[in-house]
Amino acid sequence: MANTKTVTKANKSSKTKSAGPKKRLVIVESPSKAKTIGKYLGSSYKVIASVGHIRDLPSSKLGIDIEGGFEPQYISIRGKGPVIKELKAEAKKASRVYLATDPDREGEAISWHLAYLLGIDPNSECRIAFNEITKDTIKEAIKHPRAIDEKLFDAQQARRVLDRLVGYQISPLLWRKVRRGLSAGRVQSAALKILCDRENEINAFDPKEYWTIDCEFKKGRKFTARLARKDGEDYRPSCEAEKNAVLDELSSGQYVVGNITEKELHPRAYAPFTTSSMQQEAANRLNFTTSKTMKIAQQLYEGVDIRGRGTLGLITYLRTDSVRISDVAKNAAAAFIEERFGREYVGKNFYSNKKKEIQDAHEAIRPTNIDIVPDEVKSMLTPDQYKLYKLVWNRFTASQMAPAAVKSVSAEINNGRYSFDAKGSRVLFDGYQKVYKYKKDDEKDTMLPDLETGAVLEPLSVDAVQNFTKPPSRYTEASLVKELEEKNIGRPSTYAPIVSTLSERRYVKKEKKSLVPTELGFTVNDIMKEYFADIVDAKFTADMEDKLDDIESKDVKWRDIIEDFYNPFKEELKKADEAIEKVQVEDRPTGEVCEICGRPMVYKMGPFGEFMACSGYPECKNTKPIVKSTGVMCPECGKEIVERRSRKGKIFYGCSGFPKCKVSFWYRPVDRKCPKCGSLLVEKKGRGTSLACSNEDCDYKE
Repeated sequence: MANTKTVTKANKSSKTKSAGPKKRLVIVESPSKAKTIGKYLGSSYKVIASVGHIRDLPSSKLGIDIEGGFEPQYISIRGKGPVIKELKAEAKKASRVYLATDPDREGEAISWHLAYLLGIDPNSECRIAFNEITKDTIKEAIKHPRAIDEKLFDAQQARRVLDRLVGYQISPLLWRKVRRGLSAGRVQSAALKILCDRENEINAFDPKEYWTIDCEFKKGRKFTARLARKDGEDYRPSCEAEKNAVLDELSSGQYVVGNITEKELHPRAYAPFTTSSMQQEAANRLNFTTSKTMKIAQQLYEGVDIRGRGTLGLITYLRTDSVRISDVAKNAAAAFIEERFGREYVGKNFYSNKKKEIQDAHEAIRPTNIDIVPDEVKSMLTPDQYKLYKLVWNRFTASQMAPAAVKSVSAEINNGRYSFDAKGSRVLFDGYQKVYKYKKDDEKDTMLPDLETGAVLEPLSVDAVQNFTKPPSRYTEASLVKELEEKNIGRPSTYAPIVSTLSERRYVKKEKKSLVPTELGFTVNDIMKEYFADIVDAKFTADMEDKLDDIESKDVKWRDIIEDFYNPFKEELKKADEAIEKVQVEDRPTGEVCEICGRPMVYKMGPFGEFMACSGYPECKNTKPIVKSTGVMCPECGKEIVERRSRKGKIFYGCSGFPKCKVSFWYRPVDRKCPKCGSLLVEKKGRGTSLACSNEDCDYKE
C-alpha cells in the first residue's frame, strides 16, 4: 500500500512539473574547473566541485589507531557540511556519477573519499582522469571510466599516516621543550637540516686569497686571455708576492700563440618542464615564489576565457616528475615549428626520466595547444598568467626544436713557464635559441681574431686582480627545490608547502631571495639531529619515498611500511622525551628601552617578520615596528622616508612623520627628483632595476 501511495504521489508530482531525464553527475575539486568542464560536456551533465578534500584525519587528535593496524580515523572536514549535503543530493538525482578529481595520489584519495560518502562502489567504473582540460580530452576521458586505483590511494594514505605519526608526536614534544606552535615533519625537518648545514658551512668557511692575471691583446680586434697554467699545471698566484714574481717573469718574456682548437658545438634545448624545473625557472626568471608559481599554474590548467575559443585549460597537469611528451603533442609542435620558423628548426629530441616509471604517469608540463601563442592571448590573461604561460610555451616549443650550432675557438698563449687561455664563440645557427635562451646562451659572440700558432703578440695591458674564495651560496627557494629533487626528498606537490611551512614556523627568514635559518630553526634542527637522526637524514627520507612509491608500483602493503618505521620511531620518542631539557630560546636585545616601563626592548617574530616588543610581556605589551632608513627626505615635510609594512605584510615606503604626513610609495624612493615634473624618482625592479617617476601622471623613466 505504501508503494502505491508513493507512485501516486510521484505521478501527481509529474503532472504539475515534468522532472525530465536524469543528468549524469561529474564531481571535480574546484569551482573553476567545474565551470570549464561543464561547458564542454553540455546540458546532459551536471558538473559540481567538492572544493578540495572532504574527509581527513581530525586536527584535534592523532586520529590513527596504532594498535589497530594504523587504521586512519577519517572524519568529514569541519565546514564542509553544506558541500557534502549538496553532493549527496545531486548524486541521488543523477543517473550516474563520475569522479573526475586530479590525476595523482591526492586526486585519487579525494575520489576514494567521495565514493565512500556517496555510497559508490570504488571497484565500479566511476573514475575518470585526464592530463589536460580541453574539450576533446574531457569527452574522450568520459568514454573510458575506470575503477578507483586502490594502490594509488594506498600510496597517498600511507604518506598521510606517516606524516601524521611524525608530526603529531614530535610537535607536542617541541611545544613542551621549546615553545608552543612549533612543528616537525618527515620532509620539512629534512629540508630544515639542509638549510642549517649550509649556513654552518658558510659560517665555518675560511676564505683563501688568489689573484687573476689578464692580458689584453689586439690583432685586428681586442681580446683577453687569462693566466691558467704554470709548467703545464693549473695555477693562479695565492698571494701578492707570488703575483709580483709572476709579473716580473712575464715582463721579460714574449707572448707566443700556442695550440689553437676549433670545435663546432651543438647545444640542445632542455627538456620541457616538470613541476620542480618550472618552479626553479619561474623563481629565477620571473621572481615568483614556489607557492605563487603553483597558484598561477593551477589557474592556467583549470581554464581561462580565450576570446573566440571559450574557456580553455592552457597547460597540462602541473604536478609531474615526467619529461615525457605524447606523440600527438610532438607532431603538433613539429607542424607548428616548420610553419612558423622553417623545416630546419624542427628537432628530433628525446628526453628520458631519471627516476623510475611510477613517476611517468603524466606528461611534462606543456601548452595544451601550441597554436595558442602567448603574445596573441596576452590581453586575455592577467600579467602573471601571461608570464608563466609564456615561460611554459617557450620551454616546450624550444624542447621540440633543433639544436643550435656554435663555433667555439680556444687559443693557448704562452710566455715562458706560463700559459694563458683565450676563448671565443659565435652562433652559426640559433635553433631552439630562437624562442628560449638560457643564461649561458645570452653571452654575445666573442669570436677571437684569426691567430696563427707561433705568432708573437704584444700585450696592450696586463692586469692583476686580488680575489678571495667565496663560501657556498645560501639556498633560495629555487635552489632548495632543486636540492630536494636531486636528493629525492618529497614530491612535486610538497615543494611549495615545505618552503611555506618553514617560513610560517619562523625556522627560516628571507633575506632578499635567500633562506636563512633563524636561531629557533637551529634549535629545532639540533634537537631533531640528536634525537631523531633518521627523520632529518636525507638518505633515509629518500629511501622512505621509494618505499612509499613501491606501494603504488609493486605488491607492497602500506601497513607493513608504516609498522617497520614506527617501532624504532616509538623508542626514539620515548628517549627524547626523557632526555631533552627545557630549551630557552633567548630573544635578541635591540639596544633600546621601553618608553612605557623602562625594561629592555627585544626582537620578536610575527606573521610578517620581526618587530620590537617589551621584554616585560605580558605585564607590558608595548610593541614597535622595526624602522629601516632609506636616507631620502619627504618632499612634503622634510622628515625621513622609512621602510614599513602594510597590515598584510607588504613592504611600502612612508614618511616617518605619519600620521601627520601621509606621503607614501609602493616602490623604494631615491634621492633624486624627476627632471620632467619634480616628483621623487623610485626604483622599479623587473629584469633589472630602473628608475621611474613616482607621479602616476608622469611617464618619465630611465
